[in-house]
Amino acid sequence: MTEITGELTAVVYLILTAVAFAAGFISSIAGAGGMITLPALLWAGIPPLDALGTNKFQSVFGTLSSTLNFFRKGHLDFRPLWPGLLAAAAGAAAGTWSVTRLGGEQLRTLLPVLLIAIALYFAFSPRISDLDGKPRMGNGWFNLLVGGGVGFYGGFFGPGMGSFYALAFAALLGYNMRRATAHTKPLVLATNTTSLIIFMAGGHLLWSLALCMSGAQFVGARLGSNLVIARGAALVKPVIIVATLLVAIKLLLEA
Repeated sequence: MTEITGELTAVVYLILTAVAFAAGFISSIAGAGGMITLPALLWAGIPPLDALGTNKFQSVFGTLSSTLNFFRKGHLDFRPLWPGLLAAAAGAAAGTWSVTRLGGEQLRTLLPVLLIAIALYFAFSPRISDLDGKPRMGNGWFNLLVGGGVGFYGGFFGPGMGSFYALAFAALLGYNMRRATAHTKPLVLATNTTSLIIFMAGGHLLWSLALCMSGAQFVGARLGSNLVIARGAALVKPVIIVATLLVAIKLLLEA
């Protein structure tokens, strides 16, 4: 496995661990923790593929924490999700395989474009109601298209994946925001776990840093999943947009 963390100072370790805690908290509410952790890992000078692998490792633990919490408190029903979980895993495998074939330099060129696109999505996304609405798509097509499609994106890149899933649950199945957020978590978990296995097999993981960040993610996600309210996402959205654009600009200047 890749291990370059000797080049990272103790201060950087502490900062990235704190960032992971905040990302776990925010992701359990707004579904966009990867938009904080991945830019932070890139800012620390970690190569793109290693940053993606380390990001997947720590995010799995945060998503697992919030998934278990939502399920334990009765906000999550796995029965209609199983086909979507399989589609998400297949999509993630295809997406991760694709991104590992690109290599570091090509990915560094592509990352700023994807980051800017995601920031624009957050800036102009429509407001989602907290009330259940009328479904616009059946569960079968939803599981196949959304589970597989967003799963591919999650394996290929990842940040904002939870928000895309939540938006799809709300817009296409009519779920209210709390229910949509809860049902997003198992799909994100399946996507990230599949992607993580492939990154680990390719040696793209900084073990000591990933373990530190995963512990912080788990605790942050547990606290955040207890505070899933509409104002939570609204408060963190400007921070996510600004941070993502700053990293995109930095990568563009270095290209």
